[in-house]
Amino acid sequence: MHNSVKPLGPPPTRGSPRLRSLDPFPLPGRPPAQPSDEHWNAVLAQLDIALQPIVNIFTGACYGYEALLRGTEAAGFASIQDFFDISHTMGVLPDVEMVLRTRAAEKFVRLPHHAQSRLFINLDNRILDPCLDLPEQTRTMATRLGIADGALVFEVSERQPLPSGDASAADLFRRYKHNEFRVAIDDFGTGFSGLQLLYFTEPDFLKIDRFFVSDIATDARKRLFLSQIVNIAHLLGVVVLAEGVETEREYFVCKEIGCDLIQGYLVQHPTCDPAALKPHYETIEELARRERRTTTSDQRRIAEQIAVIAPVTVSASMEEVFQRLRADKTLTFIPVVDDRGEPLGILREKDLKDLTYSPFGKDLMHNKAYSRRLPHYVTRAPIADINTHAENILQAYTAVEISEGIIIVDGMRYVGFLSAQALLRIINEKNLAVARDQNPLSRLPGNAVIHEYVSEALAATDTEVVLAYFDFDNFKPFNDKYGFRLGDRAILLFAEILAKGVPRDRGFAGHVGGDDFFGGFRGMAFDAALARCRALIETFRSDVESFYDDESRRAGGIRGQDRLGNTMSFPLMTVSAVVIHLPAGRGVHTSDAISQLIADLKKEAKHAADRLCAASPMPGR
Repeated sequence: MHNSVKPLGPPPTRGSPRLRSLDPFPLPGRPPAQPSDEHWNAVLAQLDIALQPIVNIFTGACYGYEALLRGTEAAGFASIQDFFDISHTMGVLPDVEMVLRTRAAEKFVRLPHHAQSRLFINLDNRILDPCLDLPEQTRTMATRLGIADGALVFEVSERQPLPSGDASAADLFRRYKHNEFRVAIDDFGTGFSGLQLLYFTEPDFLKIDRFFVSDIATDARKRLFLSQIVNIAHLLGVVVLAEGVETEREYFVCKEIGCDLIQGYLVQHPTCDPAALKPHYETIEELARRERRTTTSDQRRIAEQIAVIAPVTVSASMEEVFQRLRADKTLTFIPVVDDRGEPLGILREKDLKDLTYSPFGKDLMHNKAYSRRLPHYVTRAPIADINTHAENILQAYTAVEISEGIIIVDGMRYVGFLSAQALLRIINEKNLAVARDQNPLSRLPGNAVIHEYVSEALAATDTEVVLAYFDFDNFKPFNDKYGFRLGDRAILLFAEILAKGVPRDRGFAGHVGGDDFFGGFRGMAFDAALARCRALIETFRSDVESFYDDESRRAGGIRGQDRLGNTMSFPLMTVSAVVIHLPAGRGVHTSDAISQLIADLKKEAKHAADRLCAASPMPGR
């Protein structure tokens, strides 16, 4: 990038306005009335471009950088938006946009690793005019700077209305794609068009607005909204990017619901210094590694079932495609990737039949003036990262009426194809594994899954967690008097109460064995979790009374023998609970230490009036 500011270029073509004498700036501190081309160049000289990294949520590898404008206030404008509004009012917005695109691209190519990255550039919707040739000018500029095809991504914002409606604007976006650019929808979920823009634009990327990312760890509605949007995007073969990720809690939720990329202060603040940018962010990789150590991944199962169908690159000729199909009669489709190995979709054999069976098809295919290029025949296909849970992949697949399967990626690169049959085998294998660990009576998860849950909860030190251990009181005399069948009914009663009492999105219910149960609450305030535990205790106390005969209920207990064989009176059955609070930002605790703490407090819980004892371990113990 040169230090001097380039002039605003040669006379624009196809109706693009020239810089000319303009109306005065309406606010104090603005350039004088009737500013000249030279004055606008002086204004632009005070502007700079900052870059903010966009990274892979699983690996921390830098996928690209967003170009952000800086210096508008020093140039006399109230804000960045004010600068673009004034440029639009004075009719110079297309020229200003082209200057800033060039400046951002020049800074981008200074990065040593730019060949492996993408540059995301914001596109002002007001320049989406069919009379302007900005896509073609940008293509010329990118070629001059040696920027590879597909490396420039233009972000269209939902915050601004499209000048000609969603359907008409889709034709303008196709011009950008025709020039080998990618398209992203920015600020998704906060603007004018919403799902209609997603439908008509057919974007390559979907950027979720910061509004839905902030506090997502504690806001169930935001989590539900974002998870559904991610599913829809993946069905359409669209990569999802979460903007404004600032905390580890936000990172873990975005990763859990399936976002592919993240951008925000957790990774790095925007910077105007290219030397401060890195090709890889170890902090994100460590977060992903920490979660993989404490959760059960389906990666191994998925990798074993993937069909590795060799893809073709988007630059391949149609003759190469037909040669592949002729050489392998079993192929009904071929995956298509770009030069980086990222999937673009699939080529279906049936979609090529019109060209294949045409009497002049072969001649047309070789005639460059008439033949259509390979990208014209590419069909989007559902995509999923290899680290995605199999249930989420199944949900994406079943929502598509006709699909050959799911494209599987690792680090955004194509690794293979997962067919419907392979996906069902994975789900069946998982279900069998879960069934083996279920308690045979209650069908709740058993000790192995409980241990995994506790290990994961202890490792997530940035998230508030509440663990609860439930143990029946006076179960043995009840079981002796009424028999094992009614004893089992009492166990099933509490299992049902527990399963209903923990929230589905943030809770966990497990059966340790016999009359011992486990409950977990992640991302829930301690007081709220404690109130749920009290409600579980009270519901069981009330409901289990119906299991006794009238005489025992009136007496408030039964006669029986204790564990030493002594005859004595026992109150009606209840359940006691030890509740462990693990606040966010805590030190590291081991599962053995938590187990010992529960054992130490069980006696205290049984003697408490409300049958409950709550505690928090010492930090770092």
